[in-house]
Amino acid sequence: MSEQQNCIFCDIVSGKTNTVLEAETDECAIFKDIRPAAKHHYLIVPRQHYDSLKVLDKSHENMVCCMEEDLKNFFKSKGICTKDALFGFHYPPFISVKHLHMHGIAPRSEMGFISRMVFKPASLWFKSAGAAREYLNQK
Repeated sequence: MSEQQNCIFCDIVSGKTNTVLEAETDECAIFKDIRPAAKHHYLIVPRQHYDSLKVLDKSHENMVCCMEEDLKNFFKSKGICTKDALFGFHYPPFISVKHLHMHGIAPRSEMGFISRMVFKPASLWFKSAGAAREYLNQK
């Protein structure tokens, strides 16, 4: 899938904005969420444009695994506890930006009521990283 016109995340990962990339690889980039749900809230975004988890299939499972691993390693490098963290994806139509992105949020235990609802695992609108992998294996 090619880069989409007017996609803010495509612009961010390609360096066309002032957003600070906290970490990056050839495949993905990590940056802070503009509306943090907790003290530490980051997004990992693939450089290649995919609209959402919904357009992926079993062949993308490794990419999702790498995104989770890279985000967890980033958290560890910053001294952020991954045991009290949430990693996952919003599921269409409940996405704000149509470019695949995984949220990493910590400490999960300090999220407010609204954030706990917005990022509620096992809901129709949010899938944990593990649930996302299961979803891809069913496709």
